[in-house]
Amino acid sequence: MNLVAITGGIGSGKTHFAKLFQNLGIPVFFADDQAKALMQNATLLKAKIIDVFGEMSYKNGELNRPYLANLVFNDKTKLTKLNKIVHPAVKAHFKNWLLMQKSDYIIYENAILFETNTAADFDFIICVTADLETRINRIIKRDGSTRQQALSRIENQIDDNERIKKSDLVVYNNSDENLNKEVLKIHQSLLKLFAK
Repeated sequence: MNLVAITGGIGSGKTHFAKLFQNLGIPVFFADDQAKALMQNATLLKAKIIDVFGEMSYKNGELNRPYLANLVFNDKTKLTKLNKIVHPAVKAHFKNWLLMQKSDYIIYENAILFETNTAADFDFIICVTADLETRINRIIKRDGSTRQQALSRIENQIDDNERIKKSDLVVYNNSDENLNKEVLKIHQSLLKLFAK
């Protein structure tokens, strides 16, 4: 089975883009969603997070997202520590999920593909990007963040130019206008590529 990764910075629209492949019947693994679920439900993971980031990481048994976000999105070292705790669990979950899939290819959607050094595991990498103002506005609308919080999150990820250089295909997602057509075209190209 061929593995396609979709990556992009926060607010780029990569999740929406990946869902369009899902609408075509392609299995999609949403790594960010899995990370959140594992952080909430995996006992060992919770213990590691509490050990590194303190008891405030969980409030009444629930992941204290605002507290953790404030810590990690203002300190790259802490963000790296969190990724090193969570990513191995996500990777193991992905491997199990992959065993159950039957498709010409699957999509793995992950914002931190290059930061976690997993890009080499994939046959094809698509980078989704958008201009800075579009990204900021999407983050503010989706998360209720301030402009400064949105900028801080963007700045704590690797630069888009670096993602673009390391990707096989770049999709500029500043509007939804032609996105469905573009996804269908990419899907057909991937089927041809993997049929060889």
